[in-house]
Amino acid sequence: MPVDEALAPLLQLLELSPPMAEQTPDDARNGFRTLTVGFRKPENVVAVGSVEDIEVPGAEGPRNARVYRPEGKGPWPTVAMFHGGGFVIGDLDTHDNMARSICRRAKAVVVSVDYRLAPEHKFPAGLDDALAATRWIQANLASLGGTDTLAVAGDSAGGNFSAVIAQEVPGIAAQFLIYPATDVTGDYPSRVENATGYFLDESTARWFIANYLNETDDPDNPRISPLQAESLVGLPPAVVVTAEFDPLRDEGEAYAAALEKAGVDVTSRRYAGMIHGFFDMGGFSPGAQAALDDAIDLFADVLDS
Repeated sequence: MPVDEALAPLLQLLELSPPMAEQTPDDARNGFRTLTVGFRKPENVVAVGSVEDIEVPGAEGPRNARVYRPEGKGPWPTVAMFHGGGFVIGDLDTHDNMARSICRRAKAVVVSVDYRLAPEHKFPAGLDDALAATRWIQANLASLGGTDTLAVAGDSAGGNFSAVIAQEVPGIAAQFLIYPATDVTGDYPSRVENATGYFLDESTARWFIANYLNETDDPDNPRISPLQAESLVGLPPAVVVTAEFDPLRDEGEAYAAALEKAGVDVTSRRYAGMIHGFFDMGGFSPGAQAALDDAIDLFADVLDS
C-alpha cells in the first residue's frame, strides 16, 4: 500500500529541510526537538498518573531519567526505555510521549533514560550508560513502584540498546524493539527500496553510524549489531515492530526471525503505510496512532504473560 496519506504533509515539510547528514550534530538535535517537542500540541500529550525526574547511575556518572507511573494503584511491571535518534540525537523530551503511551496503555512504570550521545561520546559510552541504568532499575523495582517484572523497550537506536541489554542482563522479562537497528552495515532490500523520502534516509543512517563508531570498531560486534550474536537461545520474549517504508525494516524482521529460530517467543508486526518514527506521529496520523496502540497492546500481552 502507499505511504499513509496523513503523513504526506509531514514528509513534504521535511523535504524542505537540509539533509541531516549535512548538518552538525547540534543542528540535527535542535531540528529533531523542533519536529517532536515543538510540534507536539498540548491536547496530544498522553495523560499518565505521575511523572518524576530522577537520576540513575550511568557508566561514568549519574544520568538524568524520567519515571512515568500509570493512574491507579500499583505495583506494576517496569520498563526501562531508551530513546531513538541514531545514537546522536534525541533526549527525554523528544520521546516523552512515547514513554507516556507505553506507561498508560501497557499499565507499566516506565523509566526513560538519558544516555550519552555520539560523536562526543562514541561507542560504547551510550550503551554502557543504558546497561548501568538498567541494572540499577532492576535493583530498585520496588521503590520505583514496580513488581519484580522488568522489561526493556526502545525505538531505532534505543531498540538496538534494548536488544543488546536483553542479551547481556539476566532476568529481563520482555523486550519491545520498535523499528530497531540490529545489523548496522547489513545489506537489505529495504535499505534500497526506502533509501530516500521516508523520514529516515539511508544517507542519514550512515551518518549516524559514522558518528557513533570509532575507526577501530568492528560493526559486526554483537554489541553494535545484535543480530550478529553467536547465540540468541534463552533470550526473553520479544515484540518486534517494523514499518513498511523504513530502511531498517528488513534488519528488524531478520532479528525477529533469528530470535524465533533460536526458540524465543516472538511477535513480529510490520505496519503497512508507516514510516520510521511513526511512534511519535499519532498527532499527525490516525493510522500511526492506531499502529502504535496496537503495538503497545502486543507488548502489554507479553508483560502480562
